[in-house]
Amino acid sequence: MHGLDRGAGIGQAGIMLVIDDLTYSIEGRALFAGASARIPAGHKVGLVGPNGAGKTTLFRLLRGELAVEGGRISLPSRARIGGVAQEVPAGPESLMDTVLAADTERAALMAEAETAQAADRVAEIQTRLADIDAWSAEGRAATILRGLGFTAEEMARPCADFSGGWRMRVALAGVLFAQPDLLLLDEPTNYLDLEGALWLESYLARYPHTVIVISHDRGLLNRAVGAILHLSERKLTLYQGGYDTFARTRAEQQAVMAAEARKQDARRAHLQGFVDRFRAKASKARQAQSRLKMLEKMQPITPPAEAARHVFTFPAPEELSPPILALEGVAVGYDDAPVLKRLNLRIDQDDRIALLGRNGEGKSTLSKLLAGKLDAMGGQMTRASKLRVGYFAQHQVDELHLDETPLQHIRRMRPDEAQPRLRARLAGFGLMADQAETEVGRLSGGQKARLSLLLATLDAPHLLILDEPTNHLDIESREALVEALTAYTGAVVLVSHDMHLLGLVADRLWLVSGGAVTPWEDDLEAYRRFLLTPAAPAGGRAGNSTKPARKPVSQDVLAELRSNLRKCEQRVEKLEEMRDKLAKKLADSALYDESRRDELDVWNRKYAEVMEGVDRAEALWMNAVQALENAQK
Repeated sequence: MHGLDRGAGIGQAGIMLVIDDLTYSIEGRALFAGASARIPAGHKVGLVGPNGAGKTTLFRLLRGELAVEGGRISLPSRARIGGVAQEVPAGPESLMDTVLAADTERAALMAEAETAQAADRVAEIQTRLADIDAWSAEGRAATILRGLGFTAEEMARPCADFSGGWRMRVALAGVLFAQPDLLLLDEPTNYLDLEGALWLESYLARYPHTVIVISHDRGLLNRAVGAILHLSERKLTLYQGGYDTFARTRAEQQAVMAAEARKQDARRAHLQGFVDRFRAKASKARQAQSRLKMLEKMQPITPPAEAARHVFTFPAPEELSPPILALEGVAVGYDDAPVLKRLNLRIDQDDRIALLGRNGEGKSTLSKLLAGKLDAMGGQMTRASKLRVGYFAQHQVDELHLDETPLQHIRRMRPDEAQPRLRARLAGFGLMADQAETEVGRLSGGQKARLSLLLATLDAPHLLILDEPTNHLDIESREALVEALTAYTGAVVLVSHDMHLLGLVADRLWLVSGGAVTPWEDDLEAYRRFLLTPAAPAGGRAGNSTKPARKPVSQDVLAELRSNLRKCEQRVEKLEEMRDKLAKKLADSALYDESRRDELDVWNRKYAEVMEGVDRAEALWMNAVQALENAQK
């Protein structure tokens, strides 16, 4: 039986979804070939895989929008499937009414309750409304809208008042409110800020039904889901645990596959060598023929392809004297209405600053001020005389010329450079020969983002301002961006909903709140807890200029902290050395012989224990670094 079955193969054993031997192709290219998976009811699953592998297509197959070619997809007979609609709400209805209408059963019952006359039907309607908790609906809808960044006043405004990105949030709020049995979310954080993304993580972790989410947000895939469904080479594999656990398991499996492939290659070469030597020799012909048949029967073990290097290469600026930018008593805003006032800020060339703050508080306004896109309304703003600033914002991706190629974009900015040099610049951002000559309108979202990042950094800026740079970038590209920003010799100011990126890049945190910008004295995890605590005070733990100065730390205490830091470093080095030795041991192909399975299990356990030890040691080292820095301040 082929197709999407309601109830077929689904019992009461707690399985929400069965994908069995699924086959599907688009324009002759196979996306799924014998793919199978079983998702238990109530599980939160992250769907990951290379761009173009077919993740969004799988969602369309699950919703029944596409017909499977082979195999079957089975769901419980009355299961409700929900996802964010392609057509976002844009009518005169208020945000609140739009979200309430997303629960179609409640809306229909409420409408029928107005006209029903028969006593038994009225009773049925009221009973069902009570069962689905219809009377608390407005409160639940308001909680979701508030979590996604809307104020009480905005909830009463019509959808038509809001931009496309904000209407996407309303559409997301609607499907969350409807609480389908199987919730399908495709990159839900792309239209959210950090606060909205963290709220969504928390909401999904508590969601009462099954969730499958396509995401490149490593934080969400670690905190909101309990399993990873990996789509690769037209197959589906379910891994228990968050993304980091999946990544470690996958790396170990790839090491085993690579070792097996090397072992088979050696055996194949040995057999082929015998055939080549003795095929023409009468006394060995039968043996050569036998080995030739063995070669034909050997199923090739394909070693895991190395993930394409998703590079970013930022040009290095010359060094300027500090500070490169200073603000004293500066105000900035729009139409003579200041958004931020009394800004006293300083940026040096080695700064890595993350801007924190709820949506609408002024993060983008501050970014535009620093980038020179907005003029100060008052106060003094001092820039280094040779300061160059690079600015990337998500809207710039939409402003690219869709009918031009990346090569034409960069040639316009560098008309005197030879074409090989221009192509080298594009390759430095992962845009290879094929993409260089492809019209921008046909590039993927990630490729467009790479082109915009290249154009923003072409002049080797001393200060690079990035407003949501990771939208449309896959996980590998985000890791490459972290590496590039870490190696970059200019200052960086970041606005991002990607906690993983912020945690690895930023070493200073500024809170934009209440018309002011102040240092956030705690770490990102504390900020996350602050955002998810409803009763948190408005100012959080931002710096306060009236706070009494700390007492200076004695030299004895500093010496003890430095000694502790050295011990932590030595512990990390020792564990990393043990890890490398074990990895070398596990790379020995002889260890994977069937007769040595127990020995392999022992070495795998030791490797896992050492990896846990490395994680703990690195955490202690980070604490020691922080303690010493705090004491020195």
